[in-house]
Parts: sequence; C-alpha cells; structure tokens
Amino acid sequence: MIRMSKLTDYAILVLAYLAETREPRHSAADVADHTGLTAATASKLLKGLTRAGLVDSVRGAQGGYALTRGPSEITAAQVIDALEGPLAITECSSSDSHCDLEPGCRVSEAWRRINLGIHQVLEEITLAQLIAPAEAPLMRMDVGAHTAGAATAAVESLAAAAGQTQRKADI
Repeated sequence: MIRMSKLTDYAILVLAYLAETREPRHSAADVADHTGLTAATASKLLKGLTRAGLVDSVRGAQGGYALTRGPSEITAAQVIDALEGPLAITECSSSDSHCDLEPGCRVSEAWRRINLGIHQVLEEITLAQLIAPAEAPLMRMDVGAHTAGAATAAVESLAAAAGQTQRKADI
C-alpha cells in the first residue's frame, strides 16, 4: 500500500490552519492548540515546513509562523516532497535507485511513468483546493484526463511487460 506518513498528513493540517486564520503569525503553541497536535509535533512540523520554504518563521514578541505564499501557490507535491522526500513508488523510480535488477528490468520504465503521473497530479492540487469545501473539485478535468491517460498507458505497459515475463517463465 502506498501511503504518506501521519506527519505529512498533520503538516497539511498545520498549513490549512495557517491558511484559514486571519492573524498574520502564529506561535507553535497556538498551532498545536488549534490543530489538536502536541506542542512537540507542531514545532517539529513547523521547523520542517520552514526548512522547505513553505512557512516563514519570525522571532520575537510579534513573531511566529506564517505561510510564505498563498494557499493556491502551495501544492500537495511540495508538502509531500518536504516531509517525505521526492516521490518514488518503487525503488527504481527514485533518483538514487540501488536495485540490482534494474539494468535488465522490463518494468522499471513503466513504474517511472506511473511515478511521474502521480507527481504531476499532486502538483496540480493546491492547499487552497485541499481546504476547500468537499463539493469543490480538487483539480481541473483536463489535467486529470491527461494524467489518467498517461497513468493508464504506463499500467498497460507494466502489465504487458509482466505478461512477457510470465510467458518467458512458462517456457
């Protein structure tokens, strides 16, 4: 199962809170209180989001945390990349692959295309869309249809390669 970590999910809650409130800056304690996270978890997430450039931190009495840009300019892919690292659904689709079978693998290119399709969809989904009411669409249909077509083609390619491997094994 492909699943992002709880911390990434919590980071989206933190970003949503920062995006929806009227005050210009928030303390880590304030973020923790309003999101239901522990103070330690909120602090850890805010520091990571600051390092990733999604949140700005200012020290002092008037300081605190705020988004570095509007919610419509922060994508789901940026949040996931900040907390999980670059998306890679298989070993061979990561930039630093260490798979011994990769040189002769018949399906690695299909996995790379699937990985790219997923990343493209996540780039199209903004924080503003994530925090919008449930009836609001998450992405434009043309992007979804394009990416769905690319993902379908990659899956078909993967299935064909797997079938060729199976036939070879039957011989």
